[in-house]
Parts: sequence; C-alpha cells; structure tokens
Amino acid sequence: MSPAHARSVRLRRRHALPGWLAGLALAAGTGTPALADWDDDPWADDPWEEEEEQWLPFEVDGFVELAGGHHLRDNRLLDKDYNLAEARLRLEARGDWRRFDLRVRGDAVADQVTEEVRGELREARVAFPLGQRLDMRVGRQVLAWGTGDLLFINDLFPKDFNSFLTGRDEDYLQGPSDAVRGTWYGDNVTLDLVWTPVFEPDDYPDGERLSFFNPLDGERTATSPAADDPDTFPDDGELAARLTHRIGSTELAGYFYRGFFPQPEQRLNDRFTHARLNAYGASIRDRIGPGIANAEVGYYDSVDNRDGERSGDVPNSEARLLLGYTWEAVTNLDVGLQYYLEWLQDHDDLESAWKDQNRDIDRLPEEYRQVVTTRLTYSMWRDNLTWSLFAFYSPDDADYYLRPSVRYRASDALTYSVGGNLFGGDNEHTFYGQFERDSNLYARVRYRF
Repeated sequence: MSPAHARSVRLRRRHALPGWLAGLALAAGTGTPALADWDDDPWADDPWEEEEEQWLPFEVDGFVELAGGHHLRDNRLLDKDYNLAEARLRLEARGDWRRFDLRVRGDAVADQVTEEVRGELREARVAFPLGQRLDMRVGRQVLAWGTGDLLFINDLFPKDFNSFLTGRDEDYLQGPSDAVRGTWYGDNVTLDLVWTPVFEPDDYPDGERLSFFNPLDGERTATSPAADDPDTFPDDGELAARLTHRIGSTELAGYFYRGFFPQPEQRLNDRFTHARLNAYGASIRDRIGPGIANAEVGYYDSVDNRDGERSGDVPNSEARLLLGYTWEAVTNLDVGLQYYLEWLQDHDDLESAWKDQNRDIDRLPEEYRQVVTTRLTYSMWRDNLTWSLFAFYSPDDADYYLRPSVRYRASDALTYSVGGNLFGGDNEHTFYGQFERDSNLYARVRYRF
C-alpha cells in the first residue's frame, strides 16, 4: 500500500459520509446526560409528549467559520505561503427517543490548502443505559481523559496535530474514534471501558500543511513518509480502560491501554508502521492551597522491543511523568504550570543501534526529555475579551512553542479570534524545532446559529 493510498484509506475511513449533507452532519455536544435520571421522569409515559417528540425529533444548531493562517517565514518545502485557509459549516443535531440519546455532529469544509471540499464527521453515536449501573455509548465519538493540559500520557485516543499546530480551535485537537464505550458505576469506583474495533492513528504532520524532520534522510521534508496503518478487524483494535475513585476532594484514577503507538515509528524495510503498545498509568488531582494540583504517570511498554534489542527500528519503552498546578493569581488572571518528563528506556541499546546504522549521533534522542509549560489566561469585559498565552519549552532539546491568542465575543453569536503558532529551537531535528519554518499567524471569525 503506497503512502498516498494509505492516507487516502485513512481519510476515507474518517470521512466516509452518506452524501454531502451527512458531511455537514447532524448533531450535538460531547457530554452525556445523566441517563439514570431518565428513570425518574414523571412524564415518560405521557402520550402528549410522545406526540410532541414525533413533531420535534431533534434540535439543530451549529456555526459557520472563516479561518486563515499565513507563514511568518519562507518555507520553500511547501507550495503555499499559508497552512490554513478554509470556510467551515458545522451542523449539530441531538434528540432522544425513550431511553436513547442520539447525537450527530459534523462539518463541511471548503479547504484552499488541500484544494478540496470535504465532510468531516465528528460524532454520530447513541447513548443508552443498561440496567441501573451501566451506561453505553456506541458510534463515532470524541474521547478524552487524563489530567494534562495539552500534554497527554494516558490519553492515547487520536489527536489531530495538523489542526492544533495551524490555528484551528483547540477542540479539533481531539480526533474522533469509532468506538464502544461502557461506563459502570459501582458503590465506590467508576469503570470506563472503550473498545475501538479498528485502530485510529493520530493525524500527524505529513508535509501537506507542515514540513517536518525525517530522521532517515537527516533533513526537513514535505514528502509524506511511506507508512501503513494497522487496519485489520478485529486484530488491530484498541482497548482502553480507566478506573476512578474519589476520596473527599481527591480524584484518583488508574489507566490501561492495549493497541499501538499513535504515530508510525516502527520501521519495516523502507516503510513505517505503528508499533504495538501496552500502557499502564495512574493520576491524582486535588485542591491544594488556592489552586488545583495534578500528577500523572505512565509506562509505555513497547511490546516488540521490551529488551531494547530492536532499538533503532522499533520504538523503545518509555516512562512518563506530569506535574501540574493551576490557580487564579489575581482577579481574572488564571495561571497554569506543568512539568513533563519522558524517560527513554534502554537508551544504551538505542545509541548502539544508532551507530550501527551510521546515523548522526548528534541527533540521537535524549534519554531524558523535559518540557515545562505555562498557560496564562486573562479575561475582561465580562469575559467577552480573553487574552491567552500557552508556552512550551524543552531545556533538553533547547526548543519552544508559543501559542498567543486573543478572542473577542462581540455577541452570543459572533466571535473573533486571532493568534499565532510560533516555533523555534537550536536544531531542526527536535520536536518543536522542526516546525520553525511553519510558524504562522492566524485569524478566525465564527458565527453561531
């Protein structure tokens, strides 16, 4: 399967819609109503209400949005001087019938970067209770958990980094999955199980909107790597679990994941694929002093490289740590700080493999990679004007990523947003440094209806 074909298959799987109106989609928010409350509805058997539901089976709303982002630096690897130029129509529909909650949500996008009009189905699912303790949610849905702010350890659900790094709304960072989710409510714990029948990879930079560093060629490129996604049902599915417990104000959680690394890091001959991954983790969150503190740990078990002997071709196992604290420093000014650590296991084996493959030792990944982040958010004019800055900095890679933005809500319907994605670093092979030439300024105008 060629890279273009693989990407085409992936996009078709994500965007396959029953006609263009389905691309505009129908439907709803991400929250699940308190299904157990439906059992207490005194009007559940009212015949007049049933008749009304037939006339008004669902609610519809949405928005239209214009968005554009222009490069700040010349990037000769890309054909265009911009990586965001699109008109977007969102339709959301939601309704309920008896004990079933139905939601559909999707976009129609006229995209000047890819020179196409496409549909993006974000959500199409049904939620319903099974008995008194179990809620089910089946279909296309956006999934997320964990305690990090734009840093993820145990949240291994798909991410859309092309949207995040070019200036779309942050909501688009979380990609949709075709999955079955069950939530069981015990007396002291809550258990979430998510089964994704076919693996959903990240939407990662592949040269279409963002150039990137290719470690095999040793240079930045805009040519998509030859990559294949595991797509065999049911062998290439994913299973994720979360067990949560609360003690007073303290939230505790344990996590498990079985599937694949979200991005293609395993090399097979001249192609890449996604290595098998088991992940285990835990988190805690509680109020401390004037703010909220959180901590999260995770261990990424690279199933096919547990002893490090296949380093260089298969990703090594990793241990990850995240510490965070958020508080209101002064009135209307919120501050969030995070410390993040990746500890690459069997680093000596990776270094040996790097030398055997005659790869540039100066570009060998660090055994320890640290990242510190800051989020500053200041609101004024009754929260109608919001200033924000999110900054990533890695002292080990000596690179950074800044996300300044300003959002003005002119009315309940009309919102203006401007901002930037500013990358930099000492080297072009590091995580943020590779995107330095993709830095941009963007603007969005959204009208809700």
